[in-house]
Amino acid sequence: MLRIAPLFALLALLACTATDPAPAPPSPLGGAIDGAKLFQMQCTLCHGRDGKLGLSGARDLTITALTREQMLLLVSNGKGAMMPYKNLMRPEEIEAVVDHVRSLRGTP
Repeated sequence: MLRIAPLFALLALLACTATDPAPAPPSPLGGAIDGAKLFQMQCTLCHGRDGKLGLSGARDLTITALTREQMLLLVSNGKGAMMPYKNLMRPEEIEAVVDHVRSLRGTP
């Protein structure tokens, strides 16, 4: 028991002195950000590969009239049944997904 006490004291000290927030999780893709791959990993379940699926009330992304800024807010904060992704993806990853979604507009 006496050997364990110093270990607990050290762990408690380390836990109490941490002031920096946790760093953003690394990109699951590593290296360059590929919005299409992130879309495939995070969005296709409800929106489909082409953005038109509409499962669980998901909108058809190919006909959206939202601006890029509105889309960034929506993906970051979620809406309705869509969960927020701001805690799962870094801002630059969200931007890459939105840019990919915007490329789906007008696809046949």
